[in-house]
Amino acid sequence: MLPLGLLALNWLRLYRPLVAARLPQAPNNAGPEGLGFAGPGFRALLAGAATEADLRIGSRLGGAAAKAMHAALGEAARTIARMPALYMTYPQGGPILPVQRSRTGSAPEALLLDAAYLRSFGSVRVPLHLWRALQRFAAWVEPALVAEWTRLMGDYARRMGQVFDAGAAAAAMRWAEPERDVALSRRLALGLLEDGAPLRCAWTGRALVSATLDIDHLFPWSAWPCGDLWNLLPAHREVNQRLKRDRLPSAPVLAAAEARILGWWQAAYLQANDRLLPVRFGHEARASLPGLGAGRGEYCDPEQVFAAIGLQRLRLRQDQQVPEWTMPRDSRESP
Repeated sequence: MLPLGLLALNWLRLYRPLVAARLPQAPNNAGPEGLGFAGPGFRALLAGAATEADLRIGSRLGGAAAKAMHAALGEAARTIARMPALYMTYPQGGPILPVQRSRTGSAPEALLLDAAYLRSFGSVRVPLHLWRALQRFAAWVEPALVAEWTRLMGDYARRMGQVFDAGAAAAAMRWAEPERDVALSRRLALGLLEDGAPLRCAWTGRALVSATLDIDHLFPWSAWPCGDLWNLLPAHREVNQRLKRDRLPSAPVLAAAEARILGWWQAAYLQANDRLLPVRFGHEARASLPGLGAGRGEYCDPEQVFAAIGLQRLRLRQDQQVPEWTMPRDSRESP
């Protein structure tokens, strides 16, 4: 089951730049005119009530931005339920993606785009076989969809006697990828060193100093571009750049590193004197890792996060065949 609000959020994120560029999304369309989901909320987003960067899990919005986002998500959710989810059926009948809608009520003064809020719009049931196929073949499915969407927009434009700018279409359809930014984690690690706290390589247990400190992506960026806090770990520069590199930690390596990873999370992200980082840590983990669910409150049990990492490791290994890293025995050092 997927939150209907999550599908609506991605719908807005995909359509907003296309509509803003006045690329036709239907015959005789330009801009928001004639699009069923382009109601007052979507038009407010187009007018600048919220930015493209706000269209992501974990965003906090207030005032006019919150009202516009709430309305736009409701408009998109209704369109999804009444159009693609309704008319996509099996040959023998019955919906492929059954939708259960919920009443969300009036627009809040402030909102957080988290799992609980996105689920308040309803849910969509995705068949397991379809979900697994999309996971495994995403590298081929996405380019095919983008190519067909571009062809369709070009066809609409030509029918209206307009010049279709393929470059503008490609730019508008480019999904904003997460940035490979480790600056925050590195600053926190350096702060621990400056305070005299011990800092060790998450994989080997070797003591770190500023000259040997690297921030490693637990799951390699090349296989799964994720800059979430839980995925950023202190590592010895030699381990990160020469030994592990773009490989997936094997199950024994990950298990051996559990105590050091949990200790790093606690020291860097989950200290009681910082109210924002623990909340961000929890939201990011729930949004990207399997099996965590909505949970209670804004925080997330780090041991549950570590267990979810184990599940995600299996997925990456099985579905993408990411090469594994088995740490050489002589590179280990007891903490």
